[in-house]
Amino acid sequence: MTALKLPDSLVSVGWLRQHLEHEDLIIFDASWHMPATGRDGLKEWQQEHIPGARFFDFDGKICAPDSDLPHMMPDEQIFTRELQALGLKQTSVVVFYDSMGMFSSPRGWWMLRAMGFENVALLDGGLVAWEEAEYPIESRSEEPVYVAGDFVARMDESFIADAQAVSAALADDSICVLDARPGPRFSGVAEEPRPGLRRGHMPGAVNLPFANLFKHGLLKSRGELDEIFSPMIGNNTHTICSCGSGVTACIIAFAAQYIGYQNLAVYDGSWCEWGLPGPLPVVG
Repeated sequence: MTALKLPDSLVSVGWLRQHLEHEDLIIFDASWHMPATGRDGLKEWQQEHIPGARFFDFDGKICAPDSDLPHMMPDEQIFTRELQALGLKQTSVVVFYDSMGMFSSPRGWWMLRAMGFENVALLDGGLVAWEEAEYPIESRSEEPVYVAGDFVARMDESFIADAQAVSAALADDSICVLDARPGPRFSGVAEEPRPGLRRGHMPGAVNLPFANLFKHGLLKSRGELDEIFSPMIGNNTHTICSCGSGVTACIIAFAAQYIGYQNLAVYDGSWCEWGLPGPLPVVG
């Protein structure tokens, strides 16, 4: 069998269907939903998923175990253990998707990139596009035991920003801070979905609602994305992406790298940390 190569960091359902049986391919279902929706990504994976897809649980397993903030990045040891258990090899080719189209899967893409694995892409349109193409669906009552992989995580800390780095960035004209939350939450008109958080945004942050990056359920073209990002990032040398809890920030980080921007980081704590009562400044 010839070696499998990703054509891009974004692949179509047609490409995935063509290579579905390749021995090097690993498909991760990284479906996750806001707590208020009442939806459960694992239960939905059990009901229907792309054949062979493995559930990537960044909210319950592949996350920092002792953090008060949701689904924070784990250390290298935990990440290595969990990804080896999912069968990830150094030579694997990975495609992430989620059940919403492209909502939580970029979080998995970003985590793998941050831990030193580069041969990874996102599925454009996710499970929605797969089903619309009438491709096969699989269901399972429980997760199988996979043959252990040999992947070893090596964290690149440039992918991650903390509150201190964001504070410094807001005072630095060469760094752009993008907030992926919807406009009403950014402006402070709407309540935050998680109780106890202040309304508003970081002073100096720029609002880029993640939904603006899609058209008919698919990521917009590179030209359309460039028209969105260029006025915001401009000639800045570095960009930090934020959101509510570090999930949809990964959408804008992915889209920015997709059109060629570099030096991108995600504020892992995002508004779940910044919006807590305390000294961090908020514009409402």
